[in-house]
Amino acid sequence: MHRTLITTLIFIFLILFIISPFAALANLMLVLLVAAFFFLLWSVLQAIVGKKTDSHS
Repeated sequence: MHRTLITTLIFIFLILFIISPFAALANLMLVLLVAAFFFLLWSVLQAIVGKKTDSHS
């Protein structure tokens, strides 16, 4: 569950970096946003299904 929360926070920070007026590489950040969205979606689906997402568990 910790991995899901960390992934969610990273996703939110990526959105903030894209929205910020000083984002120099906006196109690269959009690609990272799409990749992070799919990674977040996969992580949340694994948490819902019940698979262990943490390597410590």
